[in-house]
Amino acid sequence: MISGHSNLWAQETNPVSLYKKPYSLDDLYKIALERSEKIKISEEDLYIAERTKERALSVLVPRFSAFGNYTRYSEEKTAPDKITLIQPESTTAWGIRFDQSFTLNGKELIALGITKDSITKSKYDLDAVKEAYLFNVASAYYSVLKKEKALDIALANVERLETHKNAVSVQLKIEAATKTDLYRALAELSKSKAELINARNGFRLAQNVLARLVGLEENFEIKNPEFKKRLSLDNDMDSVKQEALLSRAELKSLSVQKKISEDMVKFSKSAYWPTVSVEGVYQKYEQEPDSFMVNDESISVGVMLNFTIFDGGLRKAEIKEALAKKRQAELIEKELSKDIATEVEDAYLFLNTQTSVLKSLEDQLKFAADNYNAVSKQFKYGLANSIDVMDANTLLVTSETELSKATYNRQLAVLNVERAKGTFLKTITGRLEAKTER
Repeated sequence: MISGHSNLWAQETNPVSLYKKPYSLDDLYKIALERSEKIKISEEDLYIAERTKERALSVLVPRFSAFGNYTRYSEEKTAPDKITLIQPESTTAWGIRFDQSFTLNGKELIALGITKDSITKSKYDLDAVKEAYLFNVASAYYSVLKKEKALDIALANVERLETHKNAVSVQLKIEAATKTDLYRALAELSKSKAELINARNGFRLAQNVLARLVGLEENFEIKNPEFKKRLSLDNDMDSVKQEALLSRAELKSLSVQKKISEDMVKFSKSAYWPTVSVEGVYQKYEQEPDSFMVNDESISVGVMLNFTIFDGGLRKAEIKEALAKKRQAELIEKELSKDIATEVEDAYLFLNTQTSVLKSLEDQLKFAADNYNAVSKQFKYGLANSIDVMDANTLLVTSETELSKATYNRQLAVLNVERAKGTFLKTITGRLEAKTER
């Protein structure tokens, strides 16, 4: 199990009011769940599957229908004996009919079971879509944080190089530095300004991506999160893999799909069984003028057995197709199981890597900052040259950048392991439900 916590929140700017409503990361998850078109499309798939079940259930219920008929003839006709009525003046017929047909092997029940499994599969598919979408939200969120930190580093770098350029100018006046040193300082300053522009544009792009993904207004801010220092993996990799194989929504969906494909084979074989149809009719008949020879009321029940003898190989082809889809579902399930195991291993090792290097990067940044301060003072008193300052500054920028990436990558890696083992969505929905109940 992975334990970790970060208090993350963003702010969406109201263009009308100066008040900025704060949003936690869980709030962003909630907004994304409400506004995502992808999730709504998957919800419609679930709705369609539920309606398909209702259609399959309706086949098991007898169909009742009412009918009526009125006929008006041009004239009344009788036989030569003037007594027997051949053609009445008008007739009226109405009644009620019920129809029911079923296959002797229970084909209709098999179809109903398939629709129930389809609903279950659609639910798992919906969970998979939600999980993937929310992880994209988290990735975009941390991307904004990394870009914002990169912007801060770029700003600080420009300020340091501005200060160093001014110091070189002073040294040049007292002939303690050369014009080459000044040119190098100006070149490094120009480079840092270009990097600042790139960092600012990257930050804006990351904001736009998050805004588009979640559905926020364009003007919003993300404040620095509070990270928990210790993150631990309580389970070994094999245990995490086993949990993933039991919990991943995609694998559950494929397992249901495999069962559906097995039932489809049974459904296709049902074509070899006869179909029984039952029909019942109640009819009331009236004519004008009335005649004692007419049966004015009748009740009838009929049973019909239908069995296909030859269909040109259609049934055999459908069974072969169903068997092929069954084998295909089994192969896809095996392939996905292997992919999930690899995905868990990759996420697990990446988290271990980021956790392990974080302490080293923190020490590296501390040493790089101390080194830059020391070299800057030495340059001020003529004990170091401009190249030494540039090298120290480059090491400092690199250390700041690497530590920033590792810090945010580690937090995202925690979520990635949860997603890989199939507990990411469950954790989020549990927190959101708990907050709603409060």
